[in-house]
Amino acid sequence: MIRPIRSAAALAAVLLTGCAAPLGPGTAPAARLHEEVVRVPGPGDRTLVATWYKPAGGGPFPLIVLSHGSPPDPAARPAMDRNRILTPIGALVARGYAVLVPMRRGFGATGGAFAEGYGTCANPDYLRAGNEAAKDILAAMAYGQAQGFVQRDTVLLVGQSLGGYASIAAASRQPRGLVAVINFSGGNGGRPATTPGDPCRPERLGQAFAAWGASVRVPVLWHYVENDQFFAPRHVQSWYEAFTRAGGTGRLVMQPPYGRDGHGVFPSTGGVHIWAPAFDRFVADFGIR
Repeated sequence: MIRPIRSAAALAAVLLTGCAAPLGPGTAPAARLHEEVVRVPGPGDRTLVATWYKPAGGGPFPLIVLSHGSPPDPAARPAMDRNRILTPIGALVARGYAVLVPMRRGFGATGGAFAEGYGTCANPDYLRAGNEAAKDILAAMAYGQAQGFVQRDTVLLVGQSLGGYASIAAASRQPRGLVAVINFSGGNGGRPATTPGDPCRPERLGQAFAAWGASVRVPVLWHYVENDQFFAPRHVQSWYEAFTRAGGTGRLVMQPPYGRDGHGVFPSTGGVHIWAPAFDRFVADFGIR
């Protein structure tokens, strides 16, 4: 488990380690979002490549750690580079958040060995896979909280697909400063090409969400779309009920069909008008910044 940084010495060490990195060839920074690529201390001796997006001014700003999903084809993971989805990120920055977007181990610019394998479709270990992804998310959160322009006691974990379910796993560690989780289309084991809507052993995901729900102490927004080709509504409802029965709190929002596959509503350019009102209502109703 990666714990939030509390001592002054630890804060200083993270500030020194999280140095800036190049954007990459041919990529101009998004000036309006104050884009900056940094290297973040990750689990063990690994380093995670992450990107900052910030409002104008010196802050301090509430922090969002935004976690990406995983492509169905494992061979596509290295090609992800950074999770540079500027339209939804811009919508979050416009709401006053500093947004840190880490690439987890085995993905894109971070590279290295993939750490989140769940095993086989017949016998998936979603709990272990989610807990492993949570280590990277918590490391990024601790780094973000160490920055002077961040409100260390106002952190939201936001994730899409695998990043959504991993954000719930991270919240179950009860990191200091966390106030909410926003889970966009979260889950694992989806098989959209072969069994649309039906992931590998969906009941195992319910068991994982229940295990985490027993320890999550902040509200969670579960935001899904009816025509999600990875996770059908009946599975989502079952997972949400397992989570809340175990003690988790929050809200399930099931949106009408969006495009050909509602799974991608959050990262899509046109999806902001779908998810943003639900996001705004959730943070207002639960008294979150």
